[in-house]
Amino acid sequence: MKATEYRRYDAVGLAALIANREISAPEALEAAIRQTEALNPALNAVVHTTYDRARRLAQAALPATPLAGVPFMLKDLGQLWEGVPTTSGSRALLDFIAPLTTTLTSRYLGGGLVILGKTSTPEFGMASVTEPAVYGPTNNPWAPGITAGGSSGGSASVVAAGVVPAAHASDGGGSIRIPSSACGLVGLKPTRGRNPVGPVMSEGWYGLAASHVVTRTVRDSAAFLDLSHGPEAGDPYAAPPPDGPYRQAAQGPHRSLRIGVVEGAMTGDVNLDPECLVAVDRTASLLEELGHRVEPVSTGIGPGPGRRAMLTLSAVDTAWMVGTFDIDVSKLEPANQVVVEAGKAVSATDFADNLYLVRHYGRIMGRIMEDHDVLVTSTLATPPWPHFALQPGAEQRERIAALLEGRYTGSAFQLMEEIATKSMNRIPNTWPFNMTGQPAMSLPIHRAESGHPVGVQFVGRFGREDTLFNLAAQLEEARPWIQDYPFMDPGTTQWAEADRRAQSGRPE
Repeated sequence: MKATEYRRYDAVGLAALIANREISAPEALEAAIRQTEALNPALNAVVHTTYDRARRLAQAALPATPLAGVPFMLKDLGQLWEGVPTTSGSRALLDFIAPLTTTLTSRYLGGGLVILGKTSTPEFGMASVTEPAVYGPTNNPWAPGITAGGSSGGSASVVAAGVVPAAHASDGGGSIRIPSSACGLVGLKPTRGRNPVGPVMSEGWYGLAASHVVTRTVRDSAAFLDLSHGPEAGDPYAAPPPDGPYRQAAQGPHRSLRIGVVEGAMTGDVNLDPECLVAVDRTASLLEELGHRVEPVSTGIGPGPGRRAMLTLSAVDTAWMVGTFDIDVSKLEPANQVVVEAGKAVSATDFADNLYLVRHYGRIMGRIMEDHDVLVTSTLATPPWPHFALQPGAEQRERIAALLEGRYTGSAFQLMEEIATKSMNRIPNTWPFNMTGQPAMSLPIHRAESGHPVGVQFVGRFGREDTLFNLAAQLEEARPWIQDYPFMDPGTTQWAEADRRAQSGRPE
């Protein structure tokens, strides 16, 4: 199977070829392996390969499932596969071999997916870019030297480049939607509790984080959620069960929806790039053309308290994880050492206050959604940016060093918040919905003047992924994007230079 033919198919289409015996699962896998070997030196997106295991899976009897035989990759964070390295983008875990297989990975394997590798992530997923010091930055297939986003940047990069039709991703503050916007993909963060996170963990970042996939088509995203969703024994909570298969929702008749449009930043403190404003405006016009009732809406969510609540919960969870699993803090990237110190300094009452605030934001959005079926925002505040643009500056690096050497008199939490603000200002519309737990999806519905994709975000009511799939399928039909692949020639000087920078892993 030639690469040009292989990458024409989404996961559902490829599975149909395999089921109809037009190609075999081993043939599809070998095409994916060839793509990995050809493109990853320039993408720097795949950090572990599991070719031998994948070949055994492809050659075994496949289950009668809609995605059986499809080549797939796991993000190198959160999801374990027994006997396979999981570094979480950290030097501190380079020798860690997974002792078990997590529930979500088991569901992927049980559905007949053929896992051939693991994709890069920032250390512990603590960034909106994928630039781990241990592996270097992952390139965006649309433009060398440009971020693929994070923290699921490795997964988005390989899917956008046509290495695999879909890959696992996770989202604690936008980490499925950010790279989907940057790389021109469909990226759904499902409802809190929709997909399992066990058996070791009970929740991610105290309910902020969720897992799913990045794909090129709406039907693929729906098919993967059909495969993976549902609680496991002992879950602290579960999402409301769907009315039927998500694939059916994507294929069903379209109904007129009440849609609220947030024209700027959710938090009101960030000015969006003109390309992002145009993307939302044109999408609103298209929605009206398709018969939906569209009106502007303001959420009233301010920047400061919510951002601090997000940082508090993620920092405390990181500090807990490092201590519980006896991770060598000195091997962490300096900025994440600050996160650990900040998390350790949070009092129990401060933590409770911030957790309460997160849940209160869910109440605010719940009331807004009583009058709207869907909210529309720009996914990001800007088109994707060059590598290292969000790294701490020289003065911040000096203060980080002072903190770690014990000569800093300021607050570790305030330093962490200052470092994080630069990043969070790029994503003012994603992290609020990690607080509320609602399903939120980025669609590649707009192109900048440069030709680069710009994502638009669609947010549903709690538990109503079906509404998002139905609307997304309508938009995909009206403005199809499946034929849009980045032109990527790894042999060019541009890509060679991007690869050199990626391998160096350092700002210049």
